[in-house]
Amino acid sequence: MHKGFALWFTGMSGAGKSTLSQRIYDRLKAQGARVELLDGDEVREHLSKGLGFSREDRDTNVRRIGFVAQLLARNGVIAITAAISPYREARGEVRARIENFVEVFMDAPVSVLAERDVKGLYKKALAGEIAHFTGVSDPYEAPVDPDVRCDTASEPIAESEAKVWAKLEELGLIE
Repeated sequence: MHKGFALWFTGMSGAGKSTLSQRIYDRLKAQGARVELLDGDEVREHLSKGLGFSREDRDTNVRRIGFVAQLLARNGVIAITAAISPYREARGEVRARIENFVEVFMDAPVSVLAERDVKGLYKKALAGEIAHFTGVSDPYEAPVDPDVRCDTASEPIAESEAKVWAKLEELGLIE
């Protein structure tokens, strides 16, 4: 049915990484695939507890997620990650270590993300009340050439899902 690979969702907070990765996970699982979902919030709680939000700590978090994804992928499991992973260099390191790596950029402008934000985090960050908030007071380095780009400000989730699925088929990672 499939090879082991890493499907890496990156984008700012609220861009739809968790939502789309869960949809892809559910679809793969329903087809009998061996698949694991590594959500950034859960990984921070269980694998990267104690890390802060400095560049070094964020890169360490991405490398840890990448290490787990690499182990899963080389053992025939699909590793889906949903993590902001704000820096290109750290994402590039992970890509270089994983044979079958597919990067999905969940793209939306801060103005749209702030409108969606039910917790009010963007409002607080824009007011200077939250330090080190990715895309506001800390950088987010968008992928230069992602395998898939989902414009979550304008395309429906089903369209984004179809784009990811088509790319996986095109690459021969799923049937």
